[in-house]
Amino acid sequence: MAHPNSDIIPTVEGLAYGGDYNPEQWPREVWDEDVRLMREAGVNIVSVNIFAWASVHPGPDTWDFEQLDAIMDLLASAGIKADLATSTASPPPWFSQLHPETLPVNAEGVRLNSGARAEYCPHAPAFQSKVAEMASRLAERYADHPALAMWHVGNEYYRSCFCDLAADAFRAWLQDRHGSLAGLNDAWGTTFWSQTYSDWSQVLPPRICAETPNPGLLLDWQRFSSDALLKLFRSEADAITAFSPDKPITTNLMVTGDFSFLDYHRWGDHVTGPNRLVATDHYLIPPHDSDIEWPAQVAFGADASRGLAAGSPWLLMEQSTNSSAWRRGYFAKRPGDQLRHSLSYVARGSEGAMYFQWRASRYGAERYHSAMLPHGGEDSKVFREVKEFGAQLRRLAEIKGSKVVSRAAILLDFESCWAAKTPGQPSSDMATYPELRRWHAALWRRGITTDLANPAWDLSAYEYVFAPHLYLLDSDANLRAYVENGGRLVIGPYSGVVDHNDHVHPGLPGAIRDLTGVRVEEFVPLAEGERAQLDDGTEGQTWTEAAHAIDAEVIASFKDYPATGAVFHRRLGRGEVWYLATRPADLNPLFNRLGLFSDTPEGLELVRRRHEDGRTYLFAINHTDQSHTVAASGTNLLTGTQWTGELAPGETAVIRE
Repeated sequence: MAHPNSDIIPTVEGLAYGGDYNPEQWPREVWDEDVRLMREAGVNIVSVNIFAWASVHPGPDTWDFEQLDAIMDLLASAGIKADLATSTASPPPWFSQLHPETLPVNAEGVRLNSGARAEYCPHAPAFQSKVAEMASRLAERYADHPALAMWHVGNEYYRSCFCDLAADAFRAWLQDRHGSLAGLNDAWGTTFWSQTYSDWSQVLPPRICAETPNPGLLLDWQRFSSDALLKLFRSEADAITAFSPDKPITTNLMVTGDFSFLDYHRWGDHVTGPNRLVATDHYLIPPHDSDIEWPAQVAFGADASRGLAAGSPWLLMEQSTNSSAWRRGYFAKRPGDQLRHSLSYVARGSEGAMYFQWRASRYGAERYHSAMLPHGGEDSKVFREVKEFGAQLRRLAEIKGSKVVSRAAILLDFESCWAAKTPGQPSSDMATYPELRRWHAALWRRGITTDLANPAWDLSAYEYVFAPHLYLLDSDANLRAYVENGGRLVIGPYSGVVDHNDHVHPGLPGAIRDLTGVRVEEFVPLAEGERAQLDDGTEGQTWTEAAHAIDAEVIASFKDYPATGAVFHRRLGRGEVWYLATRPADLNPLFNRLGLFSDTPEGLELVRRRHEDGRTYLFAINHTDQSHTVAASGTNLLTGTQWTGELAPGETAVIRE
């Protein structure tokens, strides 16, 4: 687990509030209006220069900092801090033309053209050296600028490339990981289908091929791709540190939907700790694409971010004030939604709230993406709520540095997510990330604050730990220690099945067989929409297993085929472990059986933050159309008055207890 950092942006007074600011898109006279309205809204920090490569470096031998100097000086004169980006996320056309080998190649072998964003090959030496140079020049120039609060490296890392440069880098990475061709062949099980490699030159990225590709290759490719982007981030961070060692460095990680392309836990030591901070982007998925309600989506994004920060405070770098331009179908937030959502992020550990973006763009691919200052201008619901929330954040300044109190954890392992998606699975419906979000939403509806935790971390602080789908697991040692020391662990089906090479463990359920006291005879996937009936009146969906108790108690069984145990319980040391041989269609009966009750009505969000000295703050957010009583005493920081106990429909409170 990474080192905590209690004050993630020391030069920003109170909580951070602002958004991406792109003044290069506007004439100079608009900048003064921007600053006036920012001050009116309570903005104290903005992200600048994220996509401004062409402005600061307009040609191969040309550097022009005049515009960025003016922007930084204007912000400093207005008392607004800058999250200064390195602008390396989107090379301009001149760079791609000069270095065509830096344009990415897709899995079909097609080199992509310039014309969008993030059009780079992470493995191209020309790109690698240029981004380090960009970061170095910016850090040398602005390290002591009074507006500078922190550094923003790149933007939303996600690009992969399958070119020959990528192939060379992949081979080098594999040699470092496996040591020899013999080690690689063993790890990938290449005796299957006569895939044995006799020379390193035969090893290629997972380009499109005639049949089902090797799962071990795909899993290592995901690891390699994540490490390659981390290498880019680290090169820029190191270049910045050489000139600006005292300012925090971040990049915006992504926690929207099912994004699990990068192993953010492996990134952990490089984005947390002294002069590092976790910042994330989170956007809501509209109702036509998700069955999880917006407040629960917000909670998941926030709890996932807090997990990436290893429990320390973090920063919401991007969200939308209203609709997102890139979702299928336009959608709008209703009055009050944005206030409640933003406060929920703060309740769950964010040291403020930022947005994409400050002023809505008149042109470009995201011209209809919402902004703090929308196309509708000052006289709009959005801007009125932006000002209202800015005022609320100023009243909440004293919570800065406090941490969230969580009762439970859901285990998230990125490599396990990747392995579960490799081809040749018994069921294509056993995806990991949607199942984690489903469990999290069910716990949110019960009012249970839940972390997203790495299975390898110390779990002793949690009363309950849930592993809905932990497909890849080498050893049960850490989970066993948690249970033996008094923890309550619930493991979902199709878990512990494979090791780090995606080799099936002998004897199912593999790595957790001894821990659970259960033997799985065979997998019995269900058809879409099919339900398995249990003898306790509950139902399973998606998957069943023919499972037998070896050293466990059978709590419920399948009524029909496979007609074996379905829910198992075992006491171990001072704790207990539950194993599910199906995915419960309704999680509430399971939670009741576990004794996981809450007095909080569904839709009333109660989250507590605590300072190290014991001071606590209860965040109360009413997402319902009914009034609710919140049993607490203290001062409501949002109003400055004593808490009376009643929270009206749609209202919020932050009670200093």
